[in-house]
Amino acid sequence: MMQKIFLDTNIVIDFLGNREHFYESSAKILTLADKKKIKVFTSPTSIANAYYILSRHESSKIVLEKIRKFKLLCHISIMDDEVIEKAINSDFKDFEDSMQYFSAIATNCDIIITRNEKDFKNALIPVMNPESYLKILRK
Repeated sequence: MMQKIFLDTNIVIDFLGNREHFYESSAKILTLADKKKIKVFTSPTSIANAYYILSRHESSKIVLEKIRKFKLLCHISIMDDEVIEKAINSDFKDFEDSMQYFSAIATNCDIIITRNEKDFKNALIPVMNPESYLKILRK
């Protein structure tokens, strides 16, 4: 069965924004998705946040085209009433991280990829940065 990977907002921004020092590892993960070795998800919140941040530096038209192409590789995770309710009632310090986590869980993701691993310290599924994930795959 294909592994389901959830990309946190920072990873989506790294990729779409071609961010120095971070783009390469995010691109390698999405290349695995393109080759159908893994299935990649992110939340509607991540898409909205990426649009907001990237459109401050590029035209809206360019950012929307990047998102359109990104969606060919990345599925959108569940973000429904149940996810929001669980996020509201959770012990997470950050509400957005809580929504991300419960969206990943609702979508049955196996791993969360983020550069902010400490924000998911009580997660019941593995949480790791892109480099650690890629290193595990190479073994």
